[in-house]
Amino acid sequence: MSEIDQDAAWAAFAARDRAQDGAFVAAVRTTGIYCKPSCPARHPHRGNVTFLPNGAAARAAGYRACRRCKPDDVSRDSAAVAQAVALIAAAEVPIGLDALAAQVGYAPHHFQRLFKRATGVTPAAYARGLRAGRVADALHREGSVTEAIYDAGYNASSRFYADGARRLGMAPSAWARGGAGVTIRWTVVATSLGPLLIAATDKGLCRVAFDEDAAALAARFPQATVVAGDAALAALAAEVVALVETPGRDVALPLDVRGTAFQEAVWQALRTIPAGETLSYAELAAAAGQPGAVRATGTACGRNPLAVVVPCHRVRRSDGALGGYAYGVERKRALLDREGE
Repeated sequence: MSEIDQDAAWAAFAARDRAQDGAFVAAVRTTGIYCKPSCPARHPHRGNVTFLPNGAAARAAGYRACRRCKPDDVSRDSAAVAQAVALIAAAEVPIGLDALAAQVGYAPHHFQRLFKRATGVTPAAYARGLRAGRVADALHREGSVTEAIYDAGYNASSRFYADGARRLGMAPSAWARGGAGVTIRWTVVATSLGPLLIAATDKGLCRVAFDEDAAALAARFPQATVVAGDAALAALAAEVVALVETPGRDVALPLDVRGTAFQEAVWQALRTIPAGETLSYAELAAAAGQPGAVRATGTACGRNPLAVVVPCHRVRRSDGALGGYAYGVERKRALLDREGE
């Protein structure tokens, strides 16, 4: 096991960084207890704390678990979710909830809640997203839709059409042809933060971006039919503009976006961040079920196709700095300031 950076661990402990729960424990010499990084108890003096890899190492050194933050429960839960994600990814056929929970040592309904809290989706939804994401990847390589479906792990094409096509947001044959046969309606609206492109298929929003136009949209969807918006899109655009001008509104907008299973887990986790609050990239990675994938999480935020609707502006660096934003840091700051009000 790699050596723990004691200074970095102290910084996370002092900040009560939830994303680091399960990564290490803080052992307090004066009390003889060990805590998880986000423990709400008052912090001891820095000189009285050492950081160890896990509860087992702390117990071997003579410490006992904190009764307030229960660090062993966090480590066990995080390990179970990580194990389940690996089992789902490796499975050639879908694993039922009962079997999955049994393999990681939890009751099914409890583990369902635990998994969804950590990843934003249920195990079944995660598995469907993973398989359909494999179809999307395979469709770029294969000449045959059927071969791509079977390569992704579906045991029948009908099973894919039952759930995979719904996730892709368009027929798989259209996906393979770069969106051929799909009509995308677009408009550019004025906002206080600049012009905003809003585009949607019949299923929902597929692109929301500042400083883009119809040409950029056509380049993104080269085989789709791109046409000017209608009254239905105007109504949808008004809802999106309201999110820019008066953020924090509770509105359920129809979406038609596609990404890898990991990207979609990150986008789903982003949508759970309340207006006026932020997460660090490390916290977001943990919420998406991949606590070690901080850099990949940042990349997924950068590839978010729906500005404001999927609020990637609510993510900061671990040191509290704003970090990057595809549409400029000043827009990110303005959105956060409005939400803070």
